[in-house]
Formats: sequence, structure tokens, C-alpha cells
Amino acid sequence: MARGDAPQDSYHLVGISFFILGLGTLLPWNFFITAIPYFQGRLAGANTTTGALDTNHTGLADTFNFNNWVTLLSQLPLLLFTLLNSLLYQCIPEMVRILGSLLVILLLFALTAALVKVDMSPGPFFSITMASVWFINSFCAVLQGSLFGQLGTMPSTYSTLFLSGQGLAGIFAALAMLMSMASGVDAQTSALGYFITPCVGIFVSIVCYLSLPHLEFARYYLAKKPSQAQGQELETKAELLQSDEKNGIPNSPQKVALTLDLDAEKDPELEPQEPQKPEKPSVFIVFQKIWLTALCLVLVFTVTLSVFPAITAMVTSSTSPGKWSRFFNPICCFLLFNIMDWVGRSLTSYFLWDAYFITFMLLFAVSNGYLMSLTMCLAPRQVLPHEREVAGTLMTFFLALGLSCGAAFSFLFKALL
Repeated sequence: MARGDAPQDSYHLVGISFFILGLGTLLPWNFFITAIPYFQGRLAGANTTTGALDTNHTGLADTFNFNNWVTLLSQLPLLLFTLLNSLLYQCIPEMVRILGSLLVILLLFALTAALVKVDMSPGPFFSITMASVWFINSFCAVLQGSLFGQLGTMPSTYSTLFLSGQGLAGIFAALAMLMSMASGVDAQTSALGYFITPCVGIFVSIVCYLSLPHLEFARYYLAKKPSQAQGQELETKAELLQSDEKNGIPNSPQKVALTLDLDAEKDPELEPQEPQKPEKPSVFIVFQKIWLTALCLVLVFTVTLSVFPAITAMVTSSTSPGKWSRFFNPICCFLLFNIMDWVGRSLTSYFLWDAYFITFMLLFAVSNGYLMSLTMCLAPRQVLPHEREVAGTLMTFFLALGLSCGAAFSFLFKALL
């Protein structure tokens, strides 16, 4: 993973920190969509704070099209601000972008929790909620793009850990909802506890980010010194060779040439040269190298977001009313999807149930997680070392583009249904 002269990740603290930061980047989105029954309950009646997490309101006239709007207004600012971040990332210090975004997200989610206690008619409540969704996801875009830029300078294992943390965010939100539903307290207290939970998660993310400068392993990679570029390029070439050998790919002429090239670069008898500062990476040149991977990422999320959660959240259990009916949507739509999405990102296996909707959700989620993780990890390895931060930032933009396309298509699919 790391070069021989690189410090070790003591107690895997850097890996754990990026895992938690990945969790923190998607907590807002997942806590909003998992609480759809609560929001629909608040929008179904006037001047009430009694929207319950465990009541499915899909049978009511969805006057506000809440599912579709929350998806679109989450992904549209993600697209716009990821693009803005990819263009202006060199103008604003990295710490300001990351730490500032985390603090604003924390404050806005605290506001969402406070609204649980405020009596409000559906119209103003919908407007405030949508504004909160917009601004939270705007700062999430800056946060996510900046973190992917950092990860582009580190070994690929840390990108996988970050993506696994993002996958766990959905599971975390679904479990928090189930615990709130099963707690037995009144609907208002249950909702308040549910929305306070991500505030704690984001606070822990802030602590993890502030700890990175104090860890030698993180300082070594995140410093991005030009003199380290050649060594990082050798590391990437070596990783690719090892991957081929493990997969049983025979030595090709190109591979032999690459091996000889590595040996020549490592020859201590060669006259040392003064490290040259790499040129400023060109966004267009980096895009030319990763466009195919970026297109795959856009298509993955266009398909996923066109039906999840705007359409899948409308599915109800065909069994008679009871406890299973209450828990069907949180378990089979949100928890199951997010577990399998995390499984896909982590490249492990899981079991299948013999039911059409649940089986489709399993296959849908595991393929989404796997393809998303694959494209995000491959892109930085297709460019030169000093271009990896730009590649990571660009891939975050195309991720947001796919999410926005999917959110737009969800309106069409719902109209057809």
C-alpha cells in the first residue's frame, strides 16, 4: 500500500478517521430521506408537530411531491457546488472548505431538529425544510469534493474506506429510525431524538478531521510535496503490477517494459536529478483521461436516483395492518438498500430472500455500491500523481451530475406511475 519509506498508519487511525468522515458526508442526505414518513405527516395536516416516523403516508394525496423535491433539491446543489468547488478549490484553503462546511451542516441540522418542537402550517414548513435541504447539500458538495481531492493523494485503500463509511451512513440512518420507532415514546420525542443523532455524528467527524494534522501518516501524504510525486507514481505502477500477478495475468511485453522501467527508476547509480515542480494540473487534460470512468459513474447514479427513494418509498406491504406493516418501508426500502449498497462498496457477499421487490432491491443496491466504488477508486489511478487531486474533485462533480439526472428522472417515472 504505502512505500517502504513512508510512516505507518499507527492503529489505523487515519483509516478510521476517513471512514468516519465518509459517514459524516452522507449522514444529512440519508437522515432526510429515511424520515420521509415524518415529513409527509407534518405536511398532511395543519399546525401540527406530531408527524410520526413510523406512519406511511403514501396513501394520502402527495400535494407537495415531497419525495421528488427532497431528492432534486439535494442533488442539484450537490452538482452546482461540486462544479464550483472543482473550479475554485485552489482559491480557498482546504481547511476552510472542509471544517467550515462541517460546522455549517451541524448548525443547519440542529435547526432541523429544533423544528420538531415548532408548530407550523404545511406550507411554511415545506419551504423551510427545502431551503435547509438545499443549503445542507450545498456544503456537503464542497465537503465531499474537498475530501475526495485529499484522498486522490493517498493510497487507494483509503478511498475504499471513505466510500465504505458513506455506505454505512444509510444503515446508520435506517437503524436510528427503527430504534426511534421501537422506543415507545411519543412521536415528537422520537423525531427529536432521531434528528439529534446526525448532529452527534457530524461533531465526531469534525473531531476526526482536526486530528489528521497530528497524525504522521496523514501529514506525509496530505502535504502533497512535488518531490514525492515520482515516488507516488512508482507506488501506483507497482500496485498495478501486483494486481495483475494476483489475478493470474501473464507477463506481457508492455508489462516487462514497465518492470524494466521501474528497475531503471530505482537504480541508485543513476545521477540524482533536482526534483521538478509539476505543472498546474489541467482540468481538461485530466477529464480526457478519466471521461469513460466518469460517464459510468453518471449512468450508475442516474439509474439509482431515478427510482430511489422517490419511487421505492411508495411501496407498501400487501399483508394485513400490524407491526410488519409499520416496519416494512424502513426495513425493506431503506435499511435493506443501504446494507446492500455498503456490501457492494465493500465487495463482500450477502444472502437473498425469495420475494420480488426485496430481491430487486438487493441486486439494485449491491450493483450501485460496487459500480460507484469501482469508478471512484479507478479514476485517480488513470492520471499522473500530481493530477490525482483534480481527478478526485472531477469525479465528485460527475457523481453529483449522475445524482441530479436521477433526481430529475424520478419526476418522470412518478408521473408515468
